[in-house]
Amino acid sequence: MDKILILDFGSQTTQLIGRRVREIGVYAEIVPGDSRLTAVALEGARGIILSGSPSSVYDEGAPAPDPAVYSAGLPILGICYGLQRMTADHGGRVEPLSEREYGGVRVKLDVPELPASAGGGKAAAFLTGFGADGKGPGGEFTVWMSHGDSLSALAPGFVQVGTSAHGFPAVVVHEKERWFGLQFHPEVTHCERGTDILSAFALGVCGAKREWSMEKYVQEVRDTLRSRVGNRPVLLLISGGVDSTVAGALLLKTLDSDQVHLMYMDTGLMRKDETIVVKANLERLGAKHLHIIHCERDFLGALAGLEEPEAKRKAIGDLFITIQEREVSRLGLGEDYYLAQGTLYTDLIESGKGVGKKAHVIKSHHNVRSPLVEAKRNAGRIIEPLDRLYKDEVRALGRLLGIDEDVVRRHPFPGPGLAVRILGEVTREKCDVLRDADAIYISELKKRGLYDQIWQAFAVLLPIRSVGVAGDVRKYGWVLALRAIVSEDGMTADVYPFPMKDLIEISTLITNTVKDIGRVTYDISSKPPATIEWE
Repeated sequence: MDKILILDFGSQTTQLIGRRVREIGVYAEIVPGDSRLTAVALEGARGIILSGSPSSVYDEGAPAPDPAVYSAGLPILGICYGLQRMTADHGGRVEPLSEREYGGVRVKLDVPELPASAGGGKAAAFLTGFGADGKGPGGEFTVWMSHGDSLSALAPGFVQVGTSAHGFPAVVVHEKERWFGLQFHPEVTHCERGTDILSAFALGVCGAKREWSMEKYVQEVRDTLRSRVGNRPVLLLISGGVDSTVAGALLLKTLDSDQVHLMYMDTGLMRKDETIVVKANLERLGAKHLHIIHCERDFLGALAGLEEPEAKRKAIGDLFITIQEREVSRLGLGEDYYLAQGTLYTDLIESGKGVGKKAHVIKSHHNVRSPLVEAKRNAGRIIEPLDRLYKDEVRALGRLLGIDEDVVRRHPFPGPGLAVRILGEVTREKCDVLRDADAIYISELKKRGLYDQIWQAFAVLLPIRSVGVAGDVRKYGWVLALRAIVSEDGMTADVYPFPMKDLIEISTLITNTVKDIGRVTYDISSKPPATIEWE
């Protein structure tokens, strides 16, 4: 199968590049940026993309590709750091900006007279993605930038064909080689023409065939699971959310159902009536071995006195595995079982577990960075069949597997549960308050026909009390923040523009119904700079 090879230098959006290429229908494979480009690694490759990076090319130890990348004879697209890397590697100059270019920036395309050999004769094909034909101006459009360095001198052979509103190089092409560079991120949904640009590269320049599909992904994963697991038992820690439910369905439809064990932990940190809903959904999947563990006291005890978000996440992650191991011993699965998880791409990326070696940690996910999970991972006993998918792709997979639509379209819910939606120390009292408020919020969204317009909505209990009046009595109630965002993949997100009437009515209903809530606010932060969850 034709593929585009993506070299990951640690960018938080590297996986988005792969996803966008897959959307085009071309298989994308992501490897560490410093991988040796052997014949095996290049098999089927029709082009190479160099990703962004949190590093600067002039930093000591800055990530660099195998020099063979430039002699492989394949088209190359450098994105942000990838362009800077190509520039530095070929005699150009990269320097820091006095003020970084970030967010939406206008870019003007102005194509000079290029030789017919430009980009191996492929420059025109690439520039069609910008709405240009390689013979003149291609207009202006808004791109998404995130960098603190710029090209102060192009490398010999490169020609500037696009300029940012601040006067810096934004698009370059090579006069002879099929090498192209962008000082912005076409993979981010906020970037106009982003998919067109990547499509022009993958299809027009590289000539890759559209051979990738979810059906092929499923077949590949199933073959890998059967080969790796054999007849050994597999235990899936299942939350009942979309990710773990889809992972469970994939396991049940791939392996013998007798070897698949689903363990659900009622941690006391779940949504209202969650255990009842989860049990019903899993039984509909045909699970033979469903183990429901009631462990609220354990988790609330482990969280007592903890206020720092990372400390709470790590405590939850460790306890998840500790209880799992305790319960597994009771199940009699022995030592030879596999632990399965519904880990997604975004979990790995934000936890600094991207494919590259330079990924930064945004927040720890309990199913990724917990020391005990790491031990299982290092022992080769972790199965993560969704770890190359984004949330929308998981939903598509769920539909392909025949999971009920009500389950597939559920909003994401964090592994640590309400613990990361209760800022500060977590108590049973706070969990109950938040559960009730959140249930009203979500119920109202569904009644008002808003739920499916929103990627994720939830309530957050803040660690402060605000003065208020109940009847004629002065009281102090908790402050609740409502969050609702729209997104395509969870890597970037915009605030959902609530009709004010709905927001006011929902707020009033919450404060009138949940006596401990005295004030409601609405979070209007986008991602970036904020994350979707508060902790």
